[in-house]
Amino acid sequence: MVEKNSPVRLRPAPVDPAQISQGLPGLLERTDIQVEEIPNFLKILAKAPAAALVYMRVDGTLAAGQLTERQREQIALTVAEINGSNYCLQAHSVIGSNAGLTENEIQLARRAGATDAKTNQILHFTQAVVLQRGDVSDEDLRALRQAGISDAEVVEILANIALNIFTNYLNILSRTEVDFPVVVRSDREGRATS
Repeated sequence: MVEKNSPVRLRPAPVDPAQISQGLPGLLERTDIQVEEIPNFLKILAKAPAAALVYMRVDGTLAAGQLTERQREQIALTVAEINGSNYCLQAHSVIGSNAGLTENEIQLARRAGATDAKTNQILHFTQAVVLQRGDVSDEDLRALRQAGISDAEVVEILANIALNIFTNYLNILSRTEVDFPVVVRSDREGRATS
């Protein structure tokens, strides 16, 4: 029971480092995620071990799918930009860079674009799915098919979008403190915003 005058924390917060041994390390051991220091996002996710396990299993499974690591990071950047998730935008800029994306490719992905035609179409489709809540046009699908995207890849794109929407929303709701280098968010036309 909360006392009348005691402050109530409204937003989920990272677990206390002393409590991490109760959930997150065990979950990390059951996945392929390798981290030196547990990011704030995972510390918040550790509050709900079932959700953390789902996230880590889905992420690990999708990593072994047909989309490349670079494409998955580009999808994550597109979704984070659309949803305005500064934490995810910054995290995936760093992770994308580690996956071999150049700064130009990161900036293009934030605007749903890519230098190669196939990934460019994947990101245009990602943008359409997120903005139209899945109700994409036949033209959107036709453009995907013309780029050589298979049914399996379409489903994987959707799974990656869903996973990223979950993490975006969790970090927006929690106002997760950024523990990655700061990235300036751009508007939809590519201009820097604060």
